[in-house]
Amino acid sequence: MKVLIVGLGVQGRKRLAVAGPDVVATVDPVVPTARFKSIRDVPLDAYDAALVCTPDRTKIEALKYLLGTGKHVLVEKPLLTDDESCLVDLRTLAGQKRATCYTAYNHRFEPHLVRVKHALDNGTLGKIYLCRMFYGNGTAMDVKRSPWRDRGLGALTDLGSHMLDLTLFFFGKSSREFTLWAGNRFENRAFDHTLFGSSDAPTLEFEGTMVSWRNTFTLDIFGEQGSAHVFCLCKWGPSTFTLRTRVLPSGRPPEQVETIEMKDPTWALEYEHFKALCATGASNIDNDIWINATLKKLAANTGEELL
Repeated sequence: MKVLIVGLGVQGRKRLAVAGPDVVATVDPVVPTARFKSIRDVPLDAYDAALVCTPDRTKIEALKYLLGTGKHVLVEKPLLTDDESCLVDLRTLAGQKRATCYTAYNHRFEPHLVRVKHALDNGTLGKIYLCRMFYGNGTAMDVKRSPWRDRGLGALTDLGSHMLDLTLFFFGKSSREFTLWAGNRFENRAFDHTLFGSSDAPTLEFEGTMVSWRNTFTLDIFGEQGSAHVFCLCKWGPSTFTLRTRVLPSGRPPEQVETIEMKDPTWALEYEHFKALCATGASNIDNDIWINATLKKLAANTGEELL
């Protein structure tokens, strides 16, 4: 597959490294090493798919053009818009052109999160009561220095979208309602710390922050028959998975613990997944529609626009 990289920022450079020999050209209006300044300058017969790594506000127009010309697209998360009909139109366009439109949420390929998914699907934990996530990094200053990132809902859309996607991954779609409990601006104009969740079953409690100076991810899922826990992602490793079996009526549970330390495998795994989707024309825009609607409702409670 011949691939075009659109946007050579941090994410674009990562995609370039992963796609390697598949990349036939790069596009960026300001990076001097990019071969083209605009996607419209690239001959259509030169590539089959594009990896779109541009600022949020430019993604929709780029996708309209690429899907309209029948190109498969991987776009960096989140794919958000104040007009939800735009996402519906992209879904329709992708279907008409039989082109894949895939929004990248690479944590679905994190080894220990995949193990949690298997435990849930197998019913190992029984009825699920509570899912709690903490996602923290120390990027507040990086965001503050970015003219396009330090605006809008900040950590709520950047980190919250990951946690919402993992909600879909673990529990599937639902009509659950979310509430924003806290949105703080400790250093940034946009939120650099947020707490939100849902009291619908299972209860969800999510915290995302850009003022966690030691990058940290934790997941705790408690069920009727046991619990599953993940501490840290591979990219910040070592990463530990713990599975506990409930003791009745109470007591210290037996547990299985596995710790792995490796380079982040998720980008390469996700890229292979994307290429497989391109063979079928499948897309995941329905997930974007749900995430967008959820974040839009939370945004309305803050008086902020989604973008």
